[in-house]
Amino acid sequence: LPIILGGDHSIGYPTVRGIASVTSKRIGIIHVDRHADIQEKDLDERMHTTPYFHATNLPNVRPENLVQIGIGGWQVPRAAVGNMVERRTNIFTMDDIEQLGIDKVAEMALERAWDGCDAVYMSYDIDSIEAAFVPGTGWPEPGGLLPREALKLVGLVAKEGLCGMEVVEVSPPYDHADITSLMALRIIVDALGAMTAHGTMGNHKSIIDKPFTPF
Repeated sequence: LPIILGGDHSIGYPTVRGIASVTSKRIGIIHVDRHADIQEKDLDERMHTTPYFHATNLPNVRPENLVQIGIGGWQVPRAAVGNMVERRTNIFTMDDIEQLGIDKVAEMALERAWDGCDAVYMSYDIDSIEAAFVPGTGWPEPGGLLPREALKLVGLVAKEGLCGMEVVEVSPPYDHADITSLMALRIIVDALGAMTAHGTMGNHKSIIDKPFTPF
């Protein structure tokens, strides 16, 4: 199972592209973040605010199967909002999570991400968690998920099986007592544990049906 650690969220596009390039099957994405990361460019460049604009341009990754959970930070550029509406992606804000609860949000997210797809990729941005618990990130946002909510969400998503996952925006120089790094580690371990417990670890191998060919 590919597990990618970051680092800047700009890696989201090439990591999805790498998996999408070895399969003819469709891939959905569950992206947990305080920021939408779906504008075409930022300051005339592709960077950490742009990966899911480009990932959902891949021929077997449809924007309708992109689910973004936790959106609502002040640093969501306006350009991203227009792209969300135009591409008909799926957004769950922190208000949605508070009103619906983690279990319902996970259920709805899985339904949309898996609709017509053969595998799901999870991208977890550490800044989706309340800033007080993850100081070691470049874009901390107050008002995010509590650690226990984050871990429950990860477990609910991962137990259905993943074709890959990434944990990004961890910046050790900004961290205190390694608490952000420990949280990132726990997200990975909980995801692996959920797949192992539910017998879905390795299910992604069935979608690999062609040699690597760059798009």
